[in-house]
Amino acid sequence: MSSLLAVLDAMESEPAAVELRARSYELLGDLSGRTVVDAGCGSGRAVAELAQRGAHAVGVDLDPEMIAVARERWPAGEFHVGDAAELPLETGSATRYRADKVLHVLDDPARAVAEARRVLAPGGRAVLLGQDWDLIAIDSDEPETTRRIVHAKADSLPSPRVARGYRNLLLDAGFADPVVEVHTSVFTNEKALALLRRISDDESWLAEQAERARRNRVLVVVPMFLVAARR
Repeated sequence: MSSLLAVLDAMESEPAAVELRARSYELLGDLSGRTVVDAGCGSGRAVAELAQRGAHAVGVDLDPEMIAVARERWPAGEFHVGDAAELPLETGSATRYRADKVLHVLDDPARAVAEARRVLAPGGRAVLLGQDWDLIAIDSDEPETTRRIVHAKADSLPSPRVARGYRNLLLDAGFADPVVEVHTSVFTNEKALALLRRISDDESWLAEQAERARRNRVLVVVPMFLVAARR
């Protein structure tokens, strides 16, 4: 858990990640006094940031260890252990919903989006944010091996390409007026290596990437899909 948190903290502190979270909050609209549910909240950073913007933020995550970390880090926050497809909220009790890098780990993302619609009051807004694991670009002297590794990582996930389908998921669930944005996260430093180690344990391939990093030649590009819609 500690090593995973270290990687997540490093990624979340990247300027591009900070800006992307801020943009997701902007797309939620006015947050002052609003009840916002952050599904798959992890260690709770977004819940704390939403609270700083005046929201009553509620974090939900299926992992009890993550919720324990969130409660320790942000003692003033409200956190619950729960499933994104069965949120511990009453119907229509929230006015904003956010799911950041979570739908790709679900077997049935459509259930989670339907659940988002259930907990949102009419006129509420939902924002989905995440990467498409099949579209990650990595510079390498071994393009065929890299292509195989990226696809193998994608195929190991329940819903690796769900991000490109966010708009249709929201429309199918009855949301309206979806707005689609694609932001690009670029990694050219040691954090790129931390990300690559989460993608593969192929030592030969990782050695090439480590050598690239040593020579300031590593490049990892991750397209991030950001879609907002109205309940």
